[in-house]
Amino acid sequence: MEATLSFTVTDADTAAALGSGRLPVLGTPRLLAWCEAATCAAIDPTLPDGATSVGTRVELEHRAASPVGAQVRVTASASYVDGRLHRFTVAAHHEDGKIVATAEITRLVVDSAKFLSRL
Repeated sequence: MEATLSFTVTDADTAAALGSGRLPVLGTPRLLAWCEAATCAAIDPTLPDGATSVGTRVELEHRAASPVGAQVRVTASASYVDGRLHRFTVAAHHEDGKIVATAEITRLVVDSAKFLSRL
């Protein structure tokens, strides 16, 4: 399982806009959302009808700043699967190959209706 998504940093994606800092650079909360989106894109095609996945654990290292207008490519690759548990290695890069972030994200496959009925 693998997926790559591409994003362009906008003013709405900045730390200043998201409340995670004051600078006009890609905010870590948005970067994390992009990393999770890549894991969803990787796992979703494998899910049976009525199932979805939920994030259960994240370890993220935001290693480089990305200004507004920067292109960020995020790739998620399955690194471990055990039944319903799926662990992904995620890497985000600028167009020039510079590493923006690395992450390990764990998702658990659940029955959507059953999951929601417990809320």
